[in-house]
Amino acid sequence: MNETSQTILKPSGGSANFISVSDVSDINALVDKALTYKTNPYKDKHLGTNKRIGLLFLNPSLRTRLSTQVAAQNLGMETIVFNVDKEGWALEFGEGAIMNGATVEHVKDAAPILGNYFDILCIRTFPALKNREDDYSEMYINQFIKYAGVPVISLESATLHPLQSLTDIITIKESLLNAPLEMKDKPKVVLTWAPHVKPLPQCVANSFSEWINAWGETDFVITHPQGLELADKFTKGATIIHNQDEALSGADFVYVKNWSSYNDYGKMHSNDADWMLTNEKLKLTNNAKVMHCLPVRRNVELSDEILDGANSLVTKEASNRVWAAQAVISELLTLS
Repeated sequence: MNETSQTILKPSGGSANFISVSDVSDINALVDKALTYKTNPYKDKHLGTNKRIGLLFLNPSLRTRLSTQVAAQNLGMETIVFNVDKEGWALEFGEGAIMNGATVEHVKDAAPILGNYFDILCIRTFPALKNREDDYSEMYINQFIKYAGVPVISLESATLHPLQSLTDIITIKESLLNAPLEMKDKPKVVLTWAPHVKPLPQCVANSFSEWINAWGETDFVITHPQGLELADKFTKGATIIHNQDEALSGADFVYVKNWSSYNDYGKMHSNDADWMLTNEKLKLTNNAKVMHCLPVRRNVELSDEILDGANSLVTKEASNRVWAAQAVISELLTLS
């Protein structure tokens, strides 16, 4: 059992959840734990013996689903995956709902049963990008937390993707272990907007901003076209620059992601192809390492030359999803 587990996640009412960086009291301790699992994946293989973890997906997943399954199984847990959007009843989440429409089962009835089936419940939801108030209320995942009665892990919600963001910090810190000394003090990290074929949610960008700001060990810059500002509560503490070349100057890490408008919700006011990162733009940086959460639209968001080049951390970043999930699951098992 991890002797420091009581200080890494914040228990509330005897248990804990993993929904945002607010649930973490010591980011570096959680990152170090993940990197320890990377060197010895099975060191706590009995921690989850006779325990079950349920993964519920209201929208599709590849890395999140598989990495969480692997992580839980490394800890000895039985994993069960259920694709609610394809295999289950249409769920109702509204309080006091009159269910005379398409929804068949209320979360108030489903969640407590799932809490009896599983020791940890993982939920993946997705925003509709139609009504900001609805999406940013995080009603779906909050209703599961309210009624399940077991720890809940977000596998992405309407506004955040905490396992991805933890992974991103793990990847940055791991890279810095082998970096030149001059980069180790306070590296410059740039989150840059990228073009896409359709408007995407703000989840990853929100979450990355929130975690990097909370970590506080980087010079953090966000760059995007005018009109694509993110919510202040996630970006406060970062430097916002609308000129991408200026933002990239001297960067040590560049995180590439598309997102749609927060203020004019769900709209994509710009789709300027010149914002795609290339090797020519990378010359402005301090030979920066490039990150992306995947999936990525090649030669739209990121050029082949970047993705297949020596500066790309994308594959390592995706592989580190296992260790992020394993660190979080082990903490919740220890606290339960």
